[in-house]
Amino acid sequence: MFSKNNESFTCINCGKKVEEHPTSSRDHCNHCLVGLHVDIDPGDRLNECKGILEPIGLKTVNNKEQIVYKCLKCSKTLFCVTAPDDNREKVVELAQLRWEDSL
Repeated sequence: MFSKNNESFTCINCGKKVEEHPTSSRDHCNHCLVGLHVDIDPGDRLNECKGILEPIGLKTVNNKEQIVYKCLKCSKTLFCVTAPDDNREKVVELAQLRWEDSL
């Protein structure tokens, strides 16, 4: 179940200020695309892991771009829909990675 949880934060990776998501809940930095493993279900912020989510690739599901993440703490692979204000240069770089080899 999706929980709306949209707040600004300072990125743990690049240190930039990340504003609220334009239409949904913000769960990763729109500058460097790094996230935190904070959700069990989208937006709930109930995951105790709190590891850094490293973006390792990009995939498309139902015509939606999804960033592929690998948690550096628990090694879980997660997927997150890209945001309209995500750094397009970084998204294009992710599309060129062979993330399947990282699993």
